[in-house]
Amino acid sequence: MTMQHRKSSLRRPFDYQQGQMLLIVVLVMVVVLTVGLSVATRSITNLRSTTEEENAQRAFSAAEAGVEIALKNGYSANDVIGSFTNSAKYDATVATAGAATQFPLNNGEAVGKDTSEDIWLSDYPAYDNPWTGTFTIYWGSASSNNCQTVEANNTMAALEIIVLSGSTTSPTVSHYAYDPCSQRQSNNQFSTPVFNPPPVNGVSYLYATNGIAVTNGLLARIIPVYASDKFYITANSKLPGQGTNITSTGTSNNSERKLTLYQGYPKVPTELFPFVIFSPK
Repeated sequence: MTMQHRKSSLRRPFDYQQGQMLLIVVLVMVVVLTVGLSVATRSITNLRSTTEEENAQRAFSAAEAGVEIALKNGYSANDVIGSFTNSAKYDATVATAGAATQFPLNNGEAVGKDTSEDIWLSDYPAYDNPWTGTFTIYWGSASSNNCQTVEANNTMAALEIIVLSGSTTSPTVSHYAYDPCSQRQSNNQFSTPVFNPPPVNGVSYLYATNGIAVTNGLLARIIPVYASDKFYITANSKLPGQGTNITSTGTSNNSERKLTLYQGYPKVPTELFPFVIFSPK
C-alpha cells in the first residue's frame, strides 16, 4: 500500500510540458496580436495620410483654377466662386494693389540690381488723373549694410529715381539718386539719403530718400544700383493702383490651400526714359 501511494503522488514529465506549452501559446498569441495591431494601425495611418494628401492636392488645384479663371475673366469680377465634381471648391478675390498712401514696391519682392520697377503716379493705362504730392522711398536692412570697394561684394543698394510728370505729349523728366555708401559717392556723385528714418508700418529701414515732390506726376521708375533690395513707398496722399492682387482659396473636405498672385502693370519701355549722366552735387 505504501509503495502504490508513493507512485500515485509523483507527477509525470508530460504534466509539466502542458504548462509550458500553454505559456508559449499565450506568448505567441500576444506577439501575433501586437504585430496585427501594429500593421492595422499603420495601414489606417497610411490611408488617412493618403486621403489628406489627396484632399490637399485637390484643394491646391482648386486654388490654381480660381486664379486661372480670374485671369481669364480679365480681372473684371471682384469675386470668382466655383466647384468641381470631386467636391473641391475655389473662391478667388480680385483687388487692386497699391491705391494707398503706403505699400511695398513690387508687392514686397526684391527688385534686382540694375533692373527697374515702376510706381504709377497716374491711372493705368491712359495716364489719367496725374498725381500731385510728395512720396518717400525706404530701403535697407541690417543684412544689406555692407559697402565694399569691390562691386561684386556689395549688398548695400544705391537708388536711382526717374520721375515723368506734366503732359503725356511732352513730359518733364526729373532725376534723383541716393547712395548710403560714402566710399562710392566720390565717383557717382549721388546724394546722401536719410539714415535710420522712423519705422514705417512697424518695419525699420536703414535709409530713406528725402520727400520727392511731384506735380501732375505720370510715372516714377526705381532702379537699384550695386545691389538688389526691397523697397517701401509712402506718400502724403493716396497713390493710384499699381496692379492687381488675386487671392484664391481652394478647399476639399477639411483641407484648405491659399494662393496669392500679384500682377503688376506692364512696364513702360525703357526707350521712353532718357539716359542720365549725373553731374556733381
